[in-house]
This record gives sequence, structure tokens and C-alpha cells, in this order.
Amino acid sequence: MEFKLIETTRLYLRQITQYDADDMFEYLSNYTVTKNLGREPLNNIRESYEIIANLEIDYNNCKGMRWAMVHKGSNKLIGTIGYDSLDIKNKKAEIGYDLNPYYWKNGFTMEAISEVIRFGFEKLDINRISAVVLLENEPSIKLLKKSGFKKEGILRDYVIQDYSPKDVEVLSLLKREYYR
Repeated sequence: MEFKLIETTRLYLRQITQYDADDMFEYLSNYTVTKNLGREPLNNIRESYEIIANLEIDYNNCKGMRWAMVHKGSNKLIGTIGYDSLDIKNKKAEIGYDLNPYYWKNGFTMEAISEVIRFGFEKLDINRISAVVLLENEPSIKLLKKSGFKKEGILRDYVIQDYSPKDVEVLSLLKREYYR
């Protein structure tokens, strides 16, 4: 599986490296971001390095593929996007993304997600891309629906956030729907 550099109008999507740890820590230590990811904020930079190492392990084992979203103007990592769970044999993947709140509401994730979806269907030959989103994360649900995803249902008490169980919405996009 080749890690391909993808260029959009305002972004470079490239492989995440250890050099991205500081930028990643900048926003993943922010509760406003992590509450939507079903995880606690990072406490120290070492945790960023661990995330990056785990992403590399998943990639090397063909179980995940995550790109750094790098802003062309500043060459700064502003978020990540990709397939957190990749199952090539069954032609399915689960998409995920995060973004520094300084860049929210500027269309960066929409710009990146369309290219990552296309890459999944065309280069990885995936048939189904799914997403699992906390019900409270309405902007993410709206973004996915705008990208063509359809609601499949609710998984009750699926994640623990702030020490309490939370429901999530499952959405998916099939290759045959994408090419209609």
C-alpha cells in the first residue's frame, strides 16, 4: 500500500511524521477538540509521539492510513484525516479526522475528505466507508452527510466520554452511491 501525497487547493495531505508532534499536541491538548473524538485531551508532548508511532504501526500492518493536513500557506499541520480502521480483504474502512479549532468553519475538512474518499474508492478499491460520530457533534454529522454519507443508525452507549456513556451515529458511503 503506497502512501500517496495528495494536493488540494489549500492543503497538502501527506504522511504524518514525528516532526508533526508539536502541532498535533497544540490542538489535541484542547478539550474542545477531543470531546468530539471520544478521548481525553493530551497531557504532554510524549502522547503525540505515541499517537504518531501507533499510526505508523497501523499503516505498516495495512490496518489504517492517516494523512497530515498541512496548510499550504504556513506549512503547518492543522489536522489529520484518514482511515482509522482499514480492512482491505473486506473492502471497508472507517474514516476519521480532527482539526485545530483555529481552522474550523473554513472548509478545510470538506476539502480533504473529498480527496480521501476518492483515494479510498479509486486507489484502495474500498467498497464501503463508514464513520462513527458522537451525537453531539452535529457539525461532523452535517459534513459527512454533505459528503454523501447516509445515516445507518445509533449505537447506544458506544463510547465513554467524561466518564459517562455516549451514543454515536453510524453513517456510511458506498462506492456505488459515490459514482452515481
